Amino acid sequence: MNEPSINIPFEEIDLLHAKLCRAVGDPKRLQIMYALSHMPCSVGKLAELLNAPQPTISRHLAVLRESGVVASTRDGTTVIYHLAVPDMINVIDSMRAILRTIVARQANSLETAPTPE
Repeated sequence: MNEPSINIPFEEIDLLHAKLCRAVGDPKRLQIMYALSHMPCSVGKLAELLNAPQPTISRHLAVLRESGVVASTRDGTTVIYHLAVPDMINVIDSMRAILRTIVARQANSLETAPTPE
């Protein structure tokens, strides 16, 4: 009996992991993306908004720029960052909704689990 063929685009999945999963793989980067979804900002403004050291924000922005999720423009001597892919916020919001579903299911299963005697 032949097993069904599953066409999994392994190269695309590897690229997805390398680019986007890495981008969303840190809470501070998620915070940066949310901040940029409201308004473009400089590194200094992001550091102030997120109460984080400027070098930390710069390192996270480098990862986000490398992934292609964030882009920058120059305004004189200031670099302004913005979301290059605004739909990333929809993706993150979807992931948060899935997380809430998982947590609710786990909480429900704990409530309905038999208690040890």
